[in-house]
Amino acid sequence: MSLLLEPFGYGYMLNAMWVSALVGAVCAFLSAYLMLKGWSLIGDALSHAIVPGVAGAYMLGLPFAIGAFFSGALAAAAMLFLNQRTRLKEDTIIGLIFTSFFGLGLFMVSLSPTSVNIQTIILGNVLAITPEDTLQLVIIGTVSLAILLLKWKDLMVTFFDENHARTIGLNPLLLKAMFFTLLSASTVAALQTVGAFLVVAMVVTPGATAYLLTDRFPRLIALSVAIGAMTSFFGAYISYFLDGATGGVIVVLQTLLFLTAFVFAPKHGLIAARRRAADVLKRPEAA
Repeated sequence: MSLLLEPFGYGYMLNAMWVSALVGAVCAFLSAYLMLKGWSLIGDALSHAIVPGVAGAYMLGLPFAIGAFFSGALAAAAMLFLNQRTRLKEDTIIGLIFTSFFGLGLFMVSLSPTSVNIQTIILGNVLAITPEDTLQLVIIGTVSLAILLLKWKDLMVTFFDENHARTIGLNPLLLKAMFFTLLSASTVAALQTVGAFLVVAMVVTPGATAYLLTDRFPRLIALSVAIGAMTSFFGAYISYFLDGATGGVIVVLQTLLFLTAFVFAPKHGLIAARRRAADVLKRPEAA
């Protein structure tokens, strides 16, 4: 029993667990809307689009979170602008922004490879975050959650039907800009938890898992947040015993939970689908 409680005796582990849970909850909240709109790849694009911002911040001696947020917000604004002003499809826009920003980031890293900590960018390092970084993550997480809790219905209406949102007095463009700003900020927070390459899992997998478990959007949000927070907390906890990358353990836990839901979900799971198919085949025989 003492072995199981051992991680709670270290301040850095307690810090890592609750910070990871907070970041996981915010990313999961956003993932519900990405699933609703079919924008899951935007999380992937933003997670790679922040690389040039991180590289630039390292080269200038600035906190990398500042550069990452600026780069992510710029990428989100570019995607929103192209979506509003061109006839390009969303997947084309995402691919264009993703490759452009990531290519720029790799170029900047090659210019000054010694000043950029590639491992921190790729894997994150939640176990070694400073008190200043912790405060930053807490501010990002609490502010984002507060805004999402206040505006979740407006965002839901906007993501379901923009025309209807306009008729009831909402501003879809402003709400989407707010959403992308929160997504950029959360991506920066998740960068320190799981690293740039695994951020996409934090903003996709909880929503995808919840999507298999319910058809009601409010419940989908609640399930997503619970999944994101719990897997992040226990992922950080388990990483202590495995002595592995915390981000990798968190994402593996989320993936295992998704696979479980994919197979056993009562309505949309694989087993339930096969039962329905078997029932359909039996009906002609009964007739």
